[in-house]
Amino acid sequence: METMKQKMMELWSDEEGATMVEYGLMVALIAVVALAGVILIGNELLALFTDVAGRL
Repeated sequence: METMKQKMMELWSDEEGATMVEYGLMVALIAVVALAGVILIGNELLALFTDVAGRL
């Protein structure tokens, strides 16, 4: 039977949960960067279409 200390050491050395957290943070960062890019490009496209519509 395992002792409480052995079980705690196993949990402490297990890095699977930490890896999941890291992947979650990377996905969140990619989503924020993608959203910022869409917002910036969206504003430029809106200005371009407004200019074209004004010239027509």
